[in-house]
Amino acid sequence: MSNFDFLPAKKPTFYYIGVTTTKSSIMRVFPKWAEYLGIGGTTIVGINCEIHDEPKVYREIVEFIKNDKNSLGALVTSHKIDLYDAAYELFDRVDSYAKLLGELSCISKSDGKLWVHAKDPITSGLSYETFIPKDHWKKSRGEICIMGAGGASLALTTYLIETMESNNWPSKIHVTNRSIPRLENMKKIHAQINPGISFKYHHCPTPEDNDNIVSNLNHYSLVINGTGAGKDFPGSPLSNAAEFPENGFVWDYNFRGDLIFLKQAHAQEKEKNLHVEDGWVYFLHGWQRVIAEVFHLDIPTSGLEFEKLSKIALSVK
Repeated sequence: MSNFDFLPAKKPTFYYIGVTTTKSSIMRVFPKWAEYLGIGGTTIVGINCEIHDEPKVYREIVEFIKNDKNSLGALVTSHKIDLYDAAYELFDRVDSYAKLLGELSCISKSDGKLWVHAKDPITSGLSYETFIPKDHWKKSRGEICIMGAGGASLALTTYLIETMESNNWPSKIHVTNRSIPRLENMKKIHAQINPGISFKYHHCPTPEDNDNIVSNLNHYSLVINGTGAGKDFPGSPLSNAAEFPENGFVWDYNFRGDLIFLKQAHAQEKEKNLHVEDGWVYFLHGWQRVIAEVFHLDIPTSGLEFEKLSKIALSVK
């Protein structure tokens, strides 16, 4: 069940649908961004739902946003696939990525219609490009290991499939997940669009199972925590016995919570010569792309304007 009271919004309102929304930096960042962007009269409200909540919970939230005149739209985390599955028919327009991936990250309104968007292929790609060298895979035999087969990881793999040149593919992309159905769903979607990148899908119900994959990656590989571990719930997808790849890259989609995965990476950072990246830049791109859509604004993804918004966010982080 959610914490939402379903009372009509008294002024323009933007929603954050997640699990622990009150703990997010966005509750402090958004008012500052809104003031800078000229939408300062807008309120942000967090809606907390349980992981894999009941379909009726998701439907009630979408129906409320659709019918309430002051409810402008929402950003969705942690429930991207479940909310889409539960409320698909309530949306008037569905963008191409949402149709392909069967997930959403943004709900907006335009011309009286309720739109649903999957922004993560764009935002995860923008974030990935900031720290992975352009020709990295061409110059190495590195692999990618993504732990977690949820919406964000599905989006990133879609971005990689659609943008990577054939002479700059990683030698292999591993995807692990605690349960089988989302692995099967990802595999099915990849089959529609993959030009030939080598994927391996691993059922890894325990951290020790993930350890086995990560500890055997080639040098120069990228390891990603695409699970909610460390943010939505305590812990890490790895045990402390995992060995990160030498000269590798480590990326946690999260930047708040207990961040055990990041601590594990930092513990080996010097020994393995790792580049360790948290989810802060992903946070910036993720929110700015959704805000641009919901409020029909032109917000650059780089340059002085992006840097200004980044500094505003850091000032209240």
